[in-house]
Amino acid sequence: MSDTKLEDIVSLCKRRGFIFPGSDIYGGLSGTWDYGPLGVQLKKNIMNLWWKMFVDDAEDMLCVDAAILMNQKVWHASGHVDTFTDPLVECSNCHARHRADKLDDPNKCPSCNKTDTFGEARHFNMMFKTNVGPVDDEASISYLRPETAQGIFTNYKNIVDSSYPDVPFGIAQQGKAFRNEISPRDFIFRSREFEQMEIEYFVHPDQWATSFELWIERIHSWCDALGLPSDSVHELEVAETDRAHYSKRTVDFEFDFPIGREELLGLAYRTDFDLQNIQRVSGKNMEYRPKDGSAPFVPHVIEPSFGVERALMAVLTSAYHEDEQNGEKRIYLALPTHLAPIKVAVLPLAKNKPELVAKAREVYAMLKAEISNVMWVDTGNIGKNYRKMDEIGVPYCVTVDFDTLEGETVDTVTVRHRDTTEQKRVGISDLTNIFVK
Repeated sequence: MSDTKLEDIVSLCKRRGFIFPGSDIYGGLSGTWDYGPLGVQLKKNIMNLWWKMFVDDAEDMLCVDAAILMNQKVWHASGHVDTFTDPLVECSNCHARHRADKLDDPNKCPSCNKTDTFGEARHFNMMFKTNVGPVDDEASISYLRPETAQGIFTNYKNIVDSSYPDVPFGIAQQGKAFRNEISPRDFIFRSREFEQMEIEYFVHPDQWATSFELWIERIHSWCDALGLPSDSVHELEVAETDRAHYSKRTVDFEFDFPIGREELLGLAYRTDFDLQNIQRVSGKNMEYRPKDGSAPFVPHVIEPSFGVERALMAVLTSAYHEDEQNGEKRIYLALPTHLAPIKVAVLPLAKNKPELVAKAREVYAMLKAEISNVMWVDTGNIGKNYRKMDEIGVPYCVTVDFDTLEGETVDTVTVRHRDTTEQKRVGISDLTNIFVK
């Protein structure tokens, strides 16, 4: 378990505008979260990094953006209508409902602390059901997708027919998914609305094991790129009894969160389960025909599945630090520079000195032209501003002071590093070279 406390992360996120409880002004809605200015940017940076690593920089990857609402046959064919369930128990004393397999004590209600108050567990389907169109009947039923994977599988034939890629190849997708969790918990770790980044990697049946090992390596590279300590990331070979019904091998990548060691992302060998089901239900041929004229086959699938919120929570956990500066506690987020919502902050030493403000504005405009995520800060004293920038993870603060305007240090500024708090004089003309790498 991480030494970082969950309540410290939650407090920082709300205080500094990363994440707020959903519908907070009306009392909230359990399992929902809203992202503020910094949270949106951090989340976007994580998703963009994933896209660059796995799509833009890859030769074997295509992409799709499928609809959230899909024909109900999709979810029947995939097995979700029948099997996408969690065990639900209800307390006869307080009537609270809980997920049976996540209780610390299976005989004790965590809401009222009474024992032996649970009845028999029943299966609860976690898909949000809705109706498409003006008629509320069986034919109009649809669901908010509980995963993005099925949108990839239903477009497999479209993409093969239009792009004709060589096997092995992947199809990537990012997007919202929804699960009516019985007990959403632990901040953004388990919520009812979340964002996924998934890849279905199509391989020859004889080559799945090789591709699986390749993806293990790629996932470790991803964790490194997030700045996660290697000793906080763990591989768990999931036992057959605990695997999803479609999987012949699953490796969960777990992380030392403040709530304990929990799943960060998963890698599953789905065989040809999904394509065979689509072929059976739709009547469409899902075979891949190799360009060399060899025998056609239904590809098998390796699925690396990433949750944005869990990646974000792991990044915050790793980045959260406390130390002491001048006898006072300092909180700072040691975010990797490429993930930080704000890369550089520009501060005039005194906002009531027009000459300082004007020069600082020049520096700000110069950096803004090269770096999109630059913040202008001119409220409060310089020490408090540094502390605020530390808390939101700004790697560098550039301060324009009186030495910038005259003497031997003219046209130089103070650059302060977030993690070390060290400061040095740097020529204004050199700033772009320092920050744009």
